[in-house]
Amino acid sequence: EVQLVESGGGLVQAGGSLRLSCAASGFAFDAYAIGWFRQAPGLEREGVSCISVSDGSTYYVNSVKGRFTISSDKAKNTVYLQMNSLKPEDTAVYYCAAGRGLSSWYGAYDYWGQGTQVTVSS
Repeated sequence: EVQLVESGGGLVQAGGSLRLSCAASGFAFDAYAIGWFRQAPGLEREGVSCISVSDGSTYYVNSVKGRFTISSDKAKNTVYLQMNSLKPEDTAVYYCAAGRGLSSWYGAYDYWGQGTQVTVSS
């Protein structure tokens, strides 16, 4: 059974940091790209960052460049999203997803986690 389990969300003040984790199981982790997406109420799901587990290639949406860092730990089948200098506009439910190629488009991903809430207060 494929599982993606996010953790690490919470409430933080603007300027603070959080690290999200996405623990994967049930599929060939090394063969996939793992993406982080977020969705705020009334808005479309947005691709925040993704990483190709096999070669480490990464993508970041412009609004998080220089603040967020994505990484993977193959030994733990886990992808992390380190989020620094958080802003109120980063508030959303964050999802991780697994897909066959590096893409910022949610339609390219086959498997999804349940999401974790990130709330940044001003």
